[in-house]
Amino acid sequence: MNSPIKDKDFDMVSTLYHASQGASLCSQFSRDAESNSDQEAQEFFDRVASQYSDIAQEAKRLLKDKL
Repeated sequence: MNSPIKDKDFDMVSTLYHASQGASLCSQFSRDAESNSDQEAQEFFDRVASQYSDIAQEAKRLLKDKL
């Protein structure tokens, strides 16, 4: 079945979605760690959230260029 959405475009959108979800979840995990006075875990989750956010921003930029 032919779809109007190319697989590579769907893959990019999916990556953007999941990276955004990961950033959001890790931000929540960071707040949880902060409320439990676990600075090491909080810093870890902050780093991971930042990396996910960077991936999401790159995916968004690539989508704008390709669509």
